[in-house]
Amino acid sequence: MGVLDVFLQHSSSTSLFGALVVLLLIYIISSYIFSSKGNGKDPPGPKPLPVLGNLLQLDLERPYNTLMELSKKYGSVFTVYFGSQKVVVLAGYKTVKEALVNHGEEFGDRDLFQIVKDFNRGHGVLWSNGDAWKEMRRFALTNMRDFGMGKKACEDKIAEECDYLIEVFKKYKGEPFDTTQPMNYAVSNIICSIVYGSRFEYDDPKFTSLVDRVNRNIQLLGSPAIQVYNLFPWIGKWFSYRKEFETLFNANKNQNLQMFSHLKESLNPDMCRGIVDAFLAKKQTLEESGVTNSHFNDDHLFAIVLDLFAAGTDTTATTLRWALLLMAKYPKIQDQVQEEISRVIGSRQVQVEDRRNLPFTDAVIHETQRLANIVPMALPHKTSQDVTFQGHFIKKGTTVYPLLTSVLYDETEWEKPHSFYPAHFLDKDGKFVKRDAFMPFSAGRRICVGEGLARMELFIFLTTLMQRFRFTPPPGVSEEELDLTPRVGFTLNPSSHKLCAVSHV
Repeated sequence: MGVLDVFLQHSSSTSLFGALVVLLLIYIISSYIFSSKGNGKDPPGPKPLPVLGNLLQLDLERPYNTLMELSKKYGSVFTVYFGSQKVVVLAGYKTVKEALVNHGEEFGDRDLFQIVKDFNRGHGVLWSNGDAWKEMRRFALTNMRDFGMGKKACEDKIAEECDYLIEVFKKYKGEPFDTTQPMNYAVSNIICSIVYGSRFEYDDPKFTSLVDRVNRNIQLLGSPAIQVYNLFPWIGKWFSYRKEFETLFNANKNQNLQMFSHLKESLNPDMCRGIVDAFLAKKQTLEESGVTNSHFNDDHLFAIVLDLFAAGTDTTATTLRWALLLMAKYPKIQDQVQEEISRVIGSRQVQVEDRRNLPFTDAVIHETQRLANIVPMALPHKTSQDVTFQGHFIKKGTTVYPLLTSVLYDETEWEKPHSFYPAHFLDKDGKFVKRDAFMPFSAGRRICVGEGLARMELFIFLTTLMQRFRFTPPPGVSEEELDLTPRVGFTLNPSSHKLCAVSHV
């Protein structure tokens, strides 16, 4: 979908005419901007138009595909203009690793979308920079570990949640159903137990509405309309998606503030139930000490909770849904997974330590993450200082996209980059092998804080579900007809589909 399509879909003819007049005026005023000669060492790229930049060349529904094509022409470091915003794109495993790991300081700042500026303003972990980012990231990492990440207690919570999820799947008695909501609720409950100190029932309307709103906003974040709004915020009033995003965001904020208030009333700093308690206790201690300019304030608290919900629910639940879809599409691979689980574990409860004895299952999980390519463009980075990188000069404050698609599908790193091929992670003896180009959690300073939790969840949830069910297409639908085209959104979810979960124990 192109930028003009977005205007046509979201504007009346009068509004569109007015917008075009304004664009024409801006064109006349600023036509010299892109035509002026830049630094000869700037990364190459397609010639931009005034105001629009290279937007007419981009598929706004799947911009990562366009950027992949441009990388074939302009190389692993190139420039595109999103409107008047200059963006440097990094493509391929070696280039992305060199930037994020070897030059992590220079490429380590976060750039904010306009819609994030509107509502987040650089709080929390995902969207902050400088001292605030360092302190909030340190707090989040420390407390995620304190409240279970990587520990037996968290493993037990996930196993318990599997039992609830299994009961939901059983209710369908082998009939086709959409896995989206039950999977989202199950994974969200792990985050809830870490954040709030308790889980929720899947039919609790407060809980389900919170999760559904978060997931809807993640989808909206990747919509062409919101992308155009990010570049031209002055036209935002014509876009209904901007209003929907605001409504959902405010509803989640109000609901969380109520929950924070209830938790504060029963707060015991010596016995914190979750991350919210730990944050409130730290805030209280600082206030009692007379510290008034701390980062431990309500804005950062809400942002951290939202970060953990968004990053910790959508990506993991989506990966699990891809895994079940792939199992249904490739029944022979599902056979191998279930044979291995049956042989190694039998019917007992799955444990994290079983991973080393389930190399094929582990390879299937990794290959699902690679092929699903959940966050194809990563979150935007920004250079913290001037940097010369691979012979190109990149100014301080330049937006940078590490194109994770190009890493996970790098043809020089993967034998069959566009196919579901678990052997990517197995040696000739069938043993699991790590691959350096496996980078779904990004890399460097901004690597996902919840990687350890996500890995534990993916293994326990999927292995347990494979232990209990066989997943098949709905009656009348062949394996070949199961569509692997992702729907449009900031994260790549499977297109709408239903599966049958047939109990085999």
